[in-house]
Amino acid sequence: MKLSQIKSELEKLETIAFQLPNGELVPNHFHVTEVGKVSKHFIDCGGTVRKEEVVNFQLWNANDYDHRLHPEKLLNIIELSEKVLGIEDLEIEVEYQADTIGKFGLDFNGKNFLLTTKKTDCLAKDNCGIPEPKIETPNACAPGSGCC
Repeated sequence: MKLSQIKSELEKLETIAFQLPNGELVPNHFHVTEVGKVSKHFIDCGGTVRKEEVVNFQLWNANDYDHRLHPEKLLNIIELSEKVLGIEDLEIEVEYQADTIGKFGLDFNGKNFLLTTKKTDCLAKDNCGIPEPKIETPNACAPGSGCC
């Protein structure tokens, strides 16, 4: 989910809820403790230099049961972050504390913001000798093509 998408959804909501991949909801007394831009400049295992940027939200589950984050408050925090930090319309990554800090993607199901799982990957499979998975499509393989 991009920043423009969450802003659009927040404008329509009366309450905010984040749902973990296992279906549990983040306790409703959570706080968004950070909104920022994270830049990653790295070299993959094939020697290619890469850059990635995401908007980062950090959710924190405090023992502050008397305060709830309302959509308009989060929208104000996002807009201030855009202005002060020069954040563009980037993909959102969410950090949430479990046994350790977990990083999640973000989606929306019409009611809750969904924390989606993220996985590591080799970005240079061709340089590392890792074959791309074959996609088998019925009746689409030519004899001897090796795709079936």
